[in-house]
Amino acid sequence: MNIKHSVRDSLRLTGQITSEFCAYLTVRSLVAFVQVLPYDMGDSMCRSLAWFASDVLRIRHETTEKNLRSVFPDCDAQERRRISFAMWHHLLLMVCEIAWAQRRLHLTNWSEHVRFKNNKTILRALLVKRPAVMVSGHYGNFEIGGYTMGLMGCSTTTIARKLDNRFLHAWVKRFRGAKGQSMVDKEGCAPLVDRHLQNGGTLSLLADQHAGPKGCWVDFMGVPASCHKALALFSLTAQAPMFAGYTRRINGQPMQFETSCTATADPANDPDGHCDSVTTLTQWYNHHLAQAVALSVEQYWWLHRRWRDPPEKVAKRLEKRRRDEAARAAKDSLSAA
Repeated sequence: MNIKHSVRDSLRLTGQITSEFCAYLTVRSLVAFVQVLPYDMGDSMCRSLAWFASDVLRIRHETTEKNLRSVFPDCDAQERRRISFAMWHHLLLMVCEIAWAQRRLHLTNWSEHVRFKNNKTILRALLVKRPAVMVSGHYGNFEIGGYTMGLMGCSTTTIARKLDNRFLHAWVKRFRGAKGQSMVDKEGCAPLVDRHLQNGGTLSLLADQHAGPKGCWVDFMGVPASCHKALALFSLTAQAPMFAGYTRRINGQPMQFETSCTATADPANDPDGHCDSVTTLTQWYNHHLAQAVALSVEQYWWLHRRWRDPPEKVAKRLEKRRRDEAARAAKDSLSAA
């Protein structure tokens, strides 16, 4: 009986590995095809596929519509369709750019593809001998941002969920690790991250992941969103400055990017009180991420289930916070007048 179970388990494992490897070969073949395409041809292909994904297949249409209605209540149906199509074009082009970067973005030509904004702030973050936490979101081409940082000699650690396909996971890990970006599994990562920061390392995180009903609830683009408390705690417990930034496509052209550090919050030097608590720091980075998204709305992942309905108590607390902030702003305005 045990032998039968053993054989059955072995066959099941073999079938799973074979299936994963076939999927891996398919993805690698598509990537190889994309890598030889000229930029303009890749861009045209992405526009055609974007129309198919947004208008024909209507992938994640309900989630995208709900998010756009919540954030832009005055936006009409035609404008929402335009943003949805542009988002899909961006996502598909992002995949092409990740494939192109491995062969076409190097130390000798990076200035032809990437423009740095707030150079001094970025250099200070890279060169200072202190731990640092860099936060961005599902916006622009964050993979190119991490790749470019590695190209400049800035080794970072990022937290990511392990992919179900072991071959694809190893490939993604190799791509990120090629320029010094290491990945740690989301499960049980806290001790590793703490040790990394204690050693003066840099942590790079996507800050717009839904954290469930027990997360830290703040307004993101005017709509309640649950955020992981760990992001703020990493910065506060390690006394590590937090840098909010982005890498977005500019000039409407493939492989043309702007990388910017929009703001810094330092627990060791915090006159504005951004680092007073987990909530204030979480509000701070969500505010700056929202400002970044406003620069290129179509480059945000609107199909991402970022916003959920908060628990009743949380909704009341957020509403009270909004009223208090509005009253404070009105008072400051009267004082200034």
